[in-house]
Amino acid sequence: MHAAPSDNLAMEKNASTPVRGEPFTTGALVIATLSNPREKFWGMILDLAPEGLSLSGVELASFEDLTVMVRDGEPFTPAVVFFPMHRIERVELDSPDGNLPSLSQRFLAKTGLEPSTALAPRHEPNSHPAKEPA
Repeated sequence: MHAAPSDNLAMEKNASTPVRGEPFTTGALVIATLSNPREKFWGMILDLAPEGLSLSGVELASFEDLTVMVRDGEPFTPAVVFFPMHRIERVELDSPDGNLPSLSQRFLAKTGLEPSTALAPRHEPNSHPAKEPA
């Protein structure tokens, strides 16, 4: 049985995707449940450290709106957020549940775009001051 690329299962090891046995590494698509205030966030792990979790994604309540925006070609920049560890109740892989598709699979089906591509953080062009002539 083969997993779809957006299932987070059996992914090759590189800088942006997890491997089996290391599920919560950079590039993993997850759902984070947070407290104070209670909210859920869908996104891609940028960093997981003892201090907290950095994600690029969207509040779960906005997921359907996001798929419509992306499908319609509207500009979208994922939120890059840091949640301190004391707010994190649970982090789970965005995987299918029986016959129910994962959010990543739903996103791909509705938009035609891989979630990892859509959620990759976008950096503003460097605005370094011009170097003085030597």
